[in-house]
Amino acid sequence: MTTTEIISPDLKAVLRRLKLSRILDILPERLTLARQQKIPHQDFLLQVFSDEVTRRESLAVTLRVQKARLDPRMRLEHWDTTAKVTFDRALLNELATLRFLDAHAHVTIVGPVGVGKTFHAHALGHVACRRGATVLAVRTDQMLKVLKHARLDNSYEAEFRKLVAVDLLILDDFAIDVLDPVESRDLYDLLLERYRTGSVIVTSNRGPDEWLATFADPVRAQSAIDRFTSNAYDLVIDGESYRPRLKPRLAKDTKERSR
Repeated sequence: MTTTEIISPDLKAVLRRLKLSRILDILPERLTLARQQKIPHQDFLLQVFSDEVTRRESLAVTLRVQKARLDPRMRLEHWDTTAKVTFDRALLNELATLRFLDAHAHVTIVGPVGVGKTFHAHALGHVACRRGATVLAVRTDQMLKVLKHARLDNSYEAEFRKLVAVDLLILDDFAIDVLDPVESRDLYDLLLERYRTGSVIVTSNRGPDEWLATFADPVRAQSAIDRFTSNAYDLVIDGESYRPRLKPRLAKDTKERSR
């Protein structure tokens, strides 16, 4: 019969002072195993502190993902490979290395409605979060609305800096709507600020050759779009809608119990 080790109040107090109190969650089991297997003290300490490092790294990734506003379902490992969509898998594998992020390059993900553009953009965002990068995923129209409202309460500079400061900015549904002059200027400023200083992933139903027509100022638009596309990888996705595969469903065992 296994006896769980009892942790003394003094040890608990010391761990709390060192901000290591979460070690107490697994310490009794680790102590029991160490005693049973006669693990050397140094190896025991390595195990305990390795557990804590793993826990903290996992928590840090979770917090980065939440702050990035990434969909938790949209990860590369969750992609349904039976989906009837086509894209350059070699290019996607290259993008997953994040060398584009190191080089401050950009990514355009283009295709018809529902084929998984947002999924792959968010999936790359998850990879970046796991590697320790800062990420922010926003819908382009909502971002522009926030910037427009920020002018009214003098918080524009702070909001704009948030978009510039992250390592990877994901702009979903880019160039969907025709932009007014203020929105055009904001996108122009943003793309120029992030040129060669930070990466952007955009998803769009329109190809880059159609983006110019959505801007109110064609001169600024041409300047921003040319800089962006000349430093961007192009991932084109085509095929049937992927969205039905994301539809929530009852688990099989739940269905059987309800009969």
